[in-house]
Parts: sequence; C-alpha cells; structure tokens
Amino acid sequence: MPTYVYAVTGADHPLPLHDLTGVGDPPTPLRALRADGLAAVAGDAPPGLRAKRRDVLAHQGVLEALMRDGATLPMRFGLVGPDDDEVVAALRREADVYRERLAELDGHVEYNLKAVRDEADLLREVVSDSAEIRQLNEQTRADEGDHDKRVALGEMVAREVTTRHQREADEVASRLAPAATRSHLADPGPQQFLNVSFLVPRTDADTFVAAVRQEADRRGDAYAFTLTGPLPPYSFV
Repeated sequence: MPTYVYAVTGADHPLPLHDLTGVGDPPTPLRALRADGLAAVAGDAPPGLRAKRRDVLAHQGVLEALMRDGATLPMRFGLVGPDDDEVVAALRREADVYRERLAELDGHVEYNLKAVRDEADLLREVVSDSAEIRQLNEQTRADEGDHDKRVALGEMVAREVTTRHQREADEVASRLAPAATRSHLADPGPQQFLNVSFLVPRTDADTFVAAVRQEADRRGDAYAFTLTGPLPPYSFV
C-alpha cells in the first residue's frame, strides 16, 4: 500500500503519534519508520487524496505538533511513497543529508513576507524621477493618436517599474536578513514586489516580527506587508 509521509525527524525525537490525527476520512493511523538514526512519520495514503481543507489542516497539525518537540523536516502535503520499504530505503540513502538539515533547522521556524506597493504611488514616482518618461507622457497626451509613442511610453514605464520593484525587494530582504539565519526569495505573485521566506530562531521570533513592523512603518502607507508565521520551515528543507 502507498505510504503517506509527513516528516522526517531524528530517531530520538518524541513521537506521540497516538495523539495526532492524520489525513484521510476516516484518518489513517500514524506510524514511525526508522533507519540510520532517523524516523519518518508516515501513514497509509488514502485513495484519491486531494488538498481538501480538512486534510491540509490535519497535515499541518501533525507538523506543528512534531516541531514543538524539536527539529523536524516537514514534507509538503501529498508526498506519497510506493510503500514503507521504499520510504526506509530513502531514509538510508539520504541519511547524511537529512541529519545535516535537521541540525540546521533545530530551534528554527519560518516566516514568509509578501509586500505590495500602491501602483499609483509608484507611477507618480517613476514619472517624477524620469525626464524622458515625463516628456514622452506629455507628448502622448498632446497627440493621443500616436500609437508608436504610446507603446514606447508603456515599455519604458514597465521597465522602470520592474527595476524599482527588484531594487525594493532586495532592499527589504537585506534590511531584514540580520534578524534571521537564512532567507529564500521566491517569485512574487501578481501586484507583489516581494515574496521572501526567512529562517528564524524560535527564541528570536519576537525580535524578527518587530523588525518587519519597523520596516513596514519606515516604508509608509503606500506599502502593505503581509507576514505569515511561524510556519514549518518548508522553504529550507
């Protein structure tokens, strides 16, 4: 039977599996598969498993419970191995890598930060700072029928917006980096200029959150920061 894998821990990690509720309806019992000083927390994979709210929350609940007792390598929702033997074989094959990651993540959590900037505010800045864009903008207003100039203006503004978004993303990430152990930049979503995850010592979480608030205040009302966490450190596994 296929095996659903929740996480990898050290073999001496507390595993109160009888107190945890896994995925599936009814939930499948959890078990520990051990090899080379490691344990994979697993269960039978329910047939036709999809990312329903109940199952996603169950998966998250297992990870959060494990993380409270020590370093845990969280697996993403829906990770399924062919069977228990194959999962154990993977533990043996990647044992050194897993132990290295567990040591790195010990005592850490993840925070994800997304940021957007008001578009009108950014465009005003772009036009104000560029004489070339300002001049071309005035020309297109005077002659709305000049298609080539409108296209050129749009391309220039788009390039400048992209450049400024990248610069601001680098600036925010760099200013917050000292409050974290590591960071991981991901592709921002629509309208966002920043999507970054930080690996933060659990004991320093309040300090990190305060640093994010300070940065948001410094940027002003034209910016909106969304901080999510603490989370299992998915981005650093």
